[in-house]
Amino acid sequence: MGSHAHDTPMPVPATAAGREGLEAILRTPRRSVVALDFDGTLAEIVPDPDQARAHADAVPALSALAPEVLAVAVVTGRPAGVAVRHGGFAGVPGLEHLVVLGHYGAERWDAVSGLVHAPAEHPGVAAVRAELPGFLESIGAWRGTWIEEKGRALAVHTRRAEDPEAAFEALRGPLAELAARHGLMVEPGRAVLELRPPGMDKGVALTEYLEEVGAEAVLYAGDDLGDLAAYAAVEKRRAEGVPGLLVCSSSEVPELASRADLVLPGPAEVAGFLAALAARLRP
Repeated sequence: MGSHAHDTPMPVPATAAGREGLEAILRTPRRSVVALDFDGTLAEIVPDPDQARAHADAVPALSALAPEVLAVAVVTGRPAGVAVRHGGFAGVPGLEHLVVLGHYGAERWDAVSGLVHAPAEHPGVAAVRAELPGFLESIGAWRGTWIEEKGRALAVHTRRAEDPEAAFEALRGPLAELAARHGLMVEPGRAVLELRPPGMDKGVALTEYLEEVGAEAVLYAGDDLGDLAAYAAVEKRRAEGVPGLLVCSSSEVPELASRADLVLPGPAEVAGFLAALAARLRP
């Protein structure tokens, strides 16, 4: 993996496939894509998503890394514009070619143009938006639950409820029925249930993007159940002989941590890993 005077200690993936993925990125960075989730991976999880911001070390690490690799993409369930704002990604030297795939790939922001491209909204989202407040009231939804407006999706959070886990379980069934009635699906996450159109997931978004840019190796980092689809996309490519490295930020979601090649404690350590990778790639 080359030794430089400025080597920063880099954590070693626990799996052979992960080590192979990391070696491929180090060997052929210009043909490698680094793709990352936003909340919980680049930004700490906070009680109010409006207050989430990229970790202070994240943007410097990304701007050091981006010029050395084929592409850096942020893949998030949030609207692309919100991720750009909360990430502080616009107008940053080094991030001129950053792409944000928002709403699980339904929206896209390119740093080159500074524009968001998005299709029309699914009619079910508008219907659920109108119905959700009364619906939560009618089923006696636990105090402390609240609705987050995500533009092309809606999320019901239980993190502020007295018993977040119980509130989450109580809402799963009723929200699944409401979503199904309007042609939507429910995506569970960490103390959150998101109602959104089917056919949008991080696996589809990541696969389409990797094919578009012709990636020959990929690193994907995430922290929640929504990232499982992206993990599956990387695993599928690995089965076809395309190396990949799966990074998990925090071990709060066992389904993800158990499939990761490298588990890091949280966004600070993810930023540290990206910085170490950049240092290893810079001449």
